[in-house]
Amino acid sequence: MDEELKDSLMGALEMVVDPELGVDIVNLGLVYDVDLNEEGLATVTMTLTSMGCPLAGTIVEQVKLALADLPEVKDTEVNIVFNPPWSKDMMSRYAKIALGVRD
Repeated sequence: MDEELKDSLMGALEMVVDPELGVDIVNLGLVYDVDLNEEGLATVTMTLTSMGCPLAGTIVEQVKLALADLPEVKDTEVNIVFNPPWSKDMMSRYAKIALGVRD
């Protein structure tokens, strides 16, 4: 997968906002990887801010909807992982400012 396509996938994922925090999952550092195979299956490897996140199902559905808008994507699989564990250090500068997090 070329870098331009990966950027398009990540751009679409920036439309998915964590409902509790109000910041998108990319800037929160929740998306670890995204890949698209030749059959059009997008695989998103991501984490959540906590293991017991009550909105996990909602976020997964939003990820699928966001990627479905891209013509190259025929289907999406979301793999939720907890290793490495998420921490505030994974957030972008934008997310830290939006949430008032200090380094």
